Amino acid sequence: MALARSGPGLLLRDVLRDDDPRLAAIAGVLAEVAPDILLLQGVDHDHEFMTLAALRDRIAREGPRYPHLFALRPNSGWPTGLDMDGDGRRGGPGDAQGYGAFSGQGGMALLSRHPIDTGAARDWSALLWRDLPGALLPEVDGRPFPSEEAQAIQRLSSVGHWAVPVTLPGGRLTILAFHAAPPVFDGPEDRNGRRNADEIRLWQHILDGGLGPAPDRPFVIAGVANLDPERGEGRHEAIRALLSDSRVQDPRPMRPGAMFRFETAHWPQAGALRVSYLLPSAGLTVSGAGIYWPEGGDAGAAVATLAGPHRLIWVDLSLD
Repeated sequence: MALARSGPGLLLRDVLRDDDPRLAAIAGVLAEVAPDILLLQGVDHDHEFMTLAALRDRIAREGPRYPHLFALRPNSGWPTGLDMDGDGRRGGPGDAQGYGAFSGQGGMALLSRHPIDTGAARDWSALLWRDLPGALLPEVDGRPFPSEEAQAIQRLSSVGHWAVPVTLPGGRLTILAFHAAPPVFDGPEDRNGRRNADEIRLWQHILDGGLGPAPDRPFVIAGVANLDPERGEGRHEAIRALLSDSRVQDPRPMRPGAMFRFETAHWPQAGALRVSYLLPSAGLTVSGAGIYWPEGGDAGAAVATLAGPHRLIWVDLSLD
């Protein structure tokens, strides 16, 4: 959902002003779907959760109220002082650990009706890209791109990779949250495409126990992979490998009345693609799944479109 703003504090300002049609549309979508656990993407982060708390209160006016909030400082906008994108300049949004004009722009946040065990949360966001086994680090003419100095500090996660336990009435569910870089907006070195693939592959290394103890089951991998299994740009084998991993199941949420029924976002240039995923662990009972994407004649269609190019996806799960 399109929540990020161009400067720090602007999202909080807009929430408090309460006159932004897009924010009203987002609240309307959430009122319609009313998930018990919500992972928001592209939400600007601040240290004391002032923006997130205000947004939570805005959502609660028409929809669910989430007493439990969780967010960590994202890599997006985290300054490095180096030229990280190879354009010969420093200090631009592409020179942060993850693309962003200011620290915290376009982060993630978990909102829940049920208690979040913040003390047990785990974070792989500081993992250096080069430390991922088999990392697809970019090169130009056999040299590290953009430089060896940059690769020595470059984190893999463009936003973050978290494991966050939520205590439900029937037990605990771990949310494995992430937002991968889009595999576009680079050059022949394919820096963003390689990073996107490795951000997705990271989950399989985590599930293998190669980066500390494997997350407890049951879990749900939730987030924006920015990669369709078949169409659009990117290294499609990365998401296909995750979808076919025997430790997860793909409920294949569908949108109504479309030729490609699994797409989760639409852009004028790229068209409709499946880029967001909810992948429960094998063994969890999935009783329903879908994409909130009303057809053109439905009352909610204009609201869903105004909320942003990404559509909300959902799954109904039972821990029994």
